[in-house]
Amino acid sequence: MLLRMALIVALQGVTAPVLAADFADPTWPCIQRKVETLSAGLMWAAPIDTAAPQDTADLEKDVREIADLLALRRLSVDELRPTVETFAARYDGNPAVLGQVFEDVFTSLNARRSRIIGGIGDFSLSQIALSERIEAARMQMDAQMTADAPDYDKVDALEEQLDWDQVIFSDRQKSIQYLCETPVIIEKRLFAIAQMLQQMIN
Repeated sequence: MLLRMALIVALQGVTAPVLAADFADPTWPCIQRKVETLSAGLMWAAPIDTAAPQDTADLEKDVREIADLLALRRLSVDELRPTVETFAARYDGNPAVLGQVFEDVFTSLNARRSRIIGGIGDFSLSQIALSERIEAARMQMDAQMTADAPDYDKVDALEEQLDWDQVIFSDRQKSIQYLCETPVIIEKRLFAIAQMLQQMIN
């Protein structure tokens, strides 16, 4: 636990999101509250009709294509609005069809978000393990330097290992802010998509 606390303190000097990290959860170094999965019901006002009307043979394909577009984070929701408006008009703003689009997008992005949260946990644990390795190497160096007959070859090897591990630790920490922001970005995108689709319901 002391080593984990030391890791958190070390992270505080690298990036702001760690300042409010929950010490009780070593797999979550972010300032944002950890929410493993999202609820579609918090974003979509009405129950989603999973049996969308099959009034055209191409409906399922059309829903999948528009949902795949909306799931692409490199395209902003505003950029996609004209395409979605055209789609909604084709199906007369049918709430079942638009609800199915949202459900498909939600399933895709929520799964991606969960994988990212899992990756953040793996990242945090690997950093904790690396910090423990660094601390162990420092203790070995101290022991060697206070010994009656220090093994300077071993000290040199430990020093080289320390230098390398500290560089790796620092470089990895530079990515933590981006990692922590990504689940929030996905959540905001889902809310924006839900709002846009519901505005097009007749």
